[in-house]
Amino acid sequence: MFDSVLVVCAGNICRSPTAEYVLKHKLAGKSITVSSAGLTALEGKPADGMAQRIAQGHGISLDGHEGRQITSSLVAQNAVILVMESRHLSDLCARYPQARGKTFLLGKWLGDKEIPDPYKQSQEAFEHVYQLIDSACSAWQKYL
Repeated sequence: MFDSVLVVCAGNICRSPTAEYVLKHKLAGKSITVSSAGLTALEGKPADGMAQRIAQGHGISLDGHEGRQITSSLVAQNAVILVMESRHLSDLCARYPQARGKTFLLGKWLGDKEIPDPYKQSQEAFEHVYQLIDSACSAWQKYL
C-alpha cells in the first residue's frame, strides 16, 4: 500500500527513533522504508540513553540512530508521516503544506491518542511512552 513512512517528534532522540525502530521490527519482510526526523531536531545526537535502555529491554536496538531535522525533501519522499502530538501535526502542515493529507497522529488508531514527551523524565515515563508507541505501531501495521 505505502512504500515509506516518516516518524516525527520534536528532538528526534526519544519518541520518533523508538517508533521508527519498533515499526521497522513490526514491518519486517514488507517493502516499506521507515525513518524518523524532528521538528526541532538535536541533529547528529544519538537516541536518548533511557530510550535506548527501554527499547533494548523489549528487544529493539536504537544503535546507530542520529537525530536529524525534517526537511521539505523528507516530506516529499515519504508516503505517510506519523507525528506524536496534535501540535506536531499542525506545525508540520503549516511549514510544509504538501504534508497535508498524508500526516497523521501515531496514536490515530488508539482514539487519536497523543504520545507525551518523556525527555528528562523517569524510567517509568519512558516505559509508559514505549508501551504507547508499541501499541500505536501495532495498530498501524494493518494499514501499512
